[in-house]
Amino acid sequence: MSNVLFDPLHNTCCVYDKELPKMAEFTGILEFMERLPIQKALANQRLVFRSHIKYFWEKATYDEANKTINSFVKVKGKDELIIITEQLVREVIDFPDDENSPVKFPERMVKRKGGYDVMRDYQMNMVTALVLNKKYNFSKIVFHYLVENTNSKEKTWVYPRFIQIILDHACPELERDEKNDLLVLYHMDNESLKQLARYHPNHPEPSFKVEFFGFIKNKNYQDPDPFNHQNWRNEEERKEKSYVDELEVLEKFRESHNKWFLKEEKKKKGRKTTVKAQTEEGFSSQPKKRRKRTVETLLVNEPDEEEPEAEAKLKLNMKLKLKLK
Repeated sequence: MSNVLFDPLHNTCCVYDKELPKMAEFTGILEFMERLPIQKALANQRLVFRSHIKYFWEKATYDEANKTINSFVKVKGKDELIIITEQLVREVIDFPDDENSPVKFPERMVKRKGGYDVMRDYQMNMVTALVLNKKYNFSKIVFHYLVENTNSKEKTWVYPRFIQIILDHACPELERDEKNDLLVLYHMDNESLKQLARYHPNHPEPSFKVEFFGFIKNKNYQDPDPFNHQNWRNEEERKEKSYVDELEVLEKFRESHNKWFLKEEKKKKGRKTTVKAQTEEGFSSQPKKRRKRTVETLLVNEPDEEEPEAEAKLKLNMKLKLKLK
């Protein structure tokens, strides 16, 4: 791993320092940021040591059967086994979730503003959860990308700060050379705030602005739809003009079928009737398989095929037989 890929801006911390000159432009959202329930993940500026991270990722393997990442660290010249699970990530980084917390929301809820977001889709799910005070499985997402990196042919030093927090928790006696071994991360400062305060030429400022709502506006805000995830505003907020504007944006919305969004169920006309007609004509085994597959498809993100070619031909043959009778 002599040519390891490492991004000093990855896994860095937010800053809430009101003394920074540029922070004045973010005072409206600062109070919201300070009360988010993931403060350790956002703002814990842990010292990260190059040798610890390097050795961890060199030795890391994934145990598919037990769903664990196994690696080692050097403690007084000897290898100490480190076992990371999703639950350990949850406990050590203080994520307020559990194994049943969702990781996906409907795309129309996440992208309803139609802006120029450059965040990854799973990150947009996270932001949606924080703004609407929804449950979200942050631990599962972090563990997912740790596993993905473990299984990669070219490992990178992903989540170095989180890995260091876990290592410090598991092995408090680790040697720490702050003079020669620090891995420098570029945490947020006044210069990075300057970048946040202006729009990129390729991503201009939106044509209209929306007033703060949800958990940003109200510290006692409750998730308006914790199970179906269809409503992003509570009953009182639906009276605001911004809600009407959002509904207009949704009229032009089209799903992307991205894996990070819940696929919305759509009722397809004629499908149920077709299955019944095929059963009567003696195609009992094939329709049963199709019906089961249709239910399963609704649970995963697959291309939405309105009507496969083979099924279309079968329907056409059925119609011709009925007409001939």
